[in-house]
Amino acid sequence: MEDIHSICRQFGQLLRGKSRLTRGVCSVSLNRGFPVLVQGRPSVSVASAEAQFESLGPDGRALNLSEIALLPEEVPAFTQSVSRQGLNVTALHNHWLYTEPELLYIHLQSVEPPLHFAQKLANAFTVLRTYPVPEHE
Repeated sequence: MEDIHSICRQFGQLLRGKSRLTRGVCSVSLNRGFPVLVQGRPSVSVASAEAQFESLGPDGRALNLSEIALLPEEVPAFTQSVSRQGLNVTALHNHWLYTEPELLYIHLQSVEPPLHFAQKLANAFTVLRTYPVPEHE
């Protein structure tokens, strides 16, 4: 089995972002790349797309988790894409009131090789209005 550092790096590459490995958790933070107002004020943090894995086992499988901000009109196609690929949709809800545009947050999870999960997310990102982009550091 490859080491976690190599898998984490590849995880980020598949998602077109920069991965970070902290305390055994590999994460990638992306931004949806469109402007959002919260109560009339610009926000660069609320339209996010996060993916991570942890608890990588000797069998190469890990707990994979993701939370992605979606526009309401993106929900049907995105949900269908991830469901067809076998990812579990565990929640769909709003986080913030008074946003323009309105945002909903979908939560996904699976136990499988992290690179399989990342590839499934990357496939699903293609149905979105804008593909998530790396966060600016």
